Amino acid sequence: MVSLYEAQKKIYPRSVSGIFSRWRWILVVLTQLVFYGVPWLEWGQRQAVLFDLGARRFYVFNLVLYPQDFIYLTGILVISALALFLFTAVAGRLWCGYACPQTVYTEIFLWIEKVFEGDRSARMRRDAQPWSVDKLGRKGAKQMVWIALALWTGFTFVGYFTPIKVLALQVMQLDLGPWEWFWVLFYGLATYGNAGFLREQVCLHMCPYARFQSAMFDHDTLVVTYDEARGEPRGARSRKADPPSLNLGACVDCTLCVQVCPTGIDIRKGLQYECIGCGACADVCDTVMDKMGYPQGLIKYSTQNAMEQGWGKSRIMQRILRPRVLIYTGILVLVTAGMAVSLSLRLPFKVDVVRDRGAQARVVAGGRIENVYRLQIMNATEAQQRYRISASGLPGLVLGSDNEVLIDSTQSRWVAVRVELPAQVAKPGTHVIRFEVDSVGQSARVSEKSVFVVPR
Repeated sequence: MVSLYEAQKKIYPRSVSGIFSRWRWILVVLTQLVFYGVPWLEWGQRQAVLFDLGARRFYVFNLVLYPQDFIYLTGILVISALALFLFTAVAGRLWCGYACPQTVYTEIFLWIEKVFEGDRSARMRRDAQPWSVDKLGRKGAKQMVWIALALWTGFTFVGYFTPIKVLALQVMQLDLGPWEWFWVLFYGLATYGNAGFLREQVCLHMCPYARFQSAMFDHDTLVVTYDEARGEPRGARSRKADPPSLNLGACVDCTLCVQVCPTGIDIRKGLQYECIGCGACADVCDTVMDKMGYPQGLIKYSTQNAMEQGWGKSRIMQRILRPRVLIYTGILVLVTAGMAVSLSLRLPFKVDVVRDRGAQARVVAGGRIENVYRLQIMNATEAQQRYRISASGLPGLVLGSDNEVLIDSTQSRWVAVRVELPAQVAKPGTHVIRFEVDSVGQSARVSEKSVFVVPR
């Protein structure tokens, strides 16, 4: 039998230290401080960031958003996409290599694995050995910590949608609702499986970004590159050896750049879609160059044009401000500024007008014509507010019901409003009118259009 699929070897990434490794861990710490810490922040008497799906309200510090504010979510997605395009055009897969959750949690899980099982060579030896008490104990302890971290991650994720202090009490009492149980376990399982086992398979086969990133690359994009002109021909030698006399380049063919790669590629074969741009190979290569007494930078961040034409850093930086980057930057600035202005001018309440279909236009006392409407007023502030309702658009149009309503903080309320018009003022048919709702004491007004029906 001939297998149509190549057997995949397990990748054992080697630990590495250097400037890019330090930046990677800085991003790990920052992103996880935000993710795990934000749900515990208080804002007044509530959770600072809470997406309350049941009440259809979304709290982001001092903002209270409703489903009608979906446009802001669209804006955030557009800004994120444009930022990804910009970063990719400038420096390749920076997101993948430093801030992607898959990369971040893989780094954390690998660190835990190193604590219990040792570095690369120790893990490889242990996996090749038969099962023993030591092997079972180390791997079992590692799995327990992995599972605990994954469940804590799932718990934190659900804490953005259910108040996390209430959720913590429910967990201690084992009294979670079915949806909370589902999402804690689902998100925990996803974290455990992706970061603990799938790892590079997610980047290579599951993530679509690896497939379309080439559309955003050009010859001036900063990517991790191997200086072939300087490194070849590669080969082993002693530290005291003179490479030119041995007809050798700077690469000592130690394969450490392959051993530290989280996706298991050989960067010396050129840019590959599997490269996530983490810079681990550059860190370890600089270490080897230091030991050999050679200049650093055999593997480095550079561009295809720079490698072909021998540009220096200043020339590379000048090429960053090329038309593609300027266009991405301009659009990103405009969209971000537009969203910021929209948020700053956003009214502190919303109004929806629905004509009551259950109550037709009718003639009431005094021969006046009456239409009934339902107004939904949503208070987007965190204080009780009073609103004054008025109607305009036809001569003599008045409200036949109370014109003021009191609504508690972050609440919405349906209000029945009767509008009356003197007979003979308007011809039979529909006429456009407007409802003006003023927030008493806030100098804010919302105007909504509707129609007034005059029966025949």
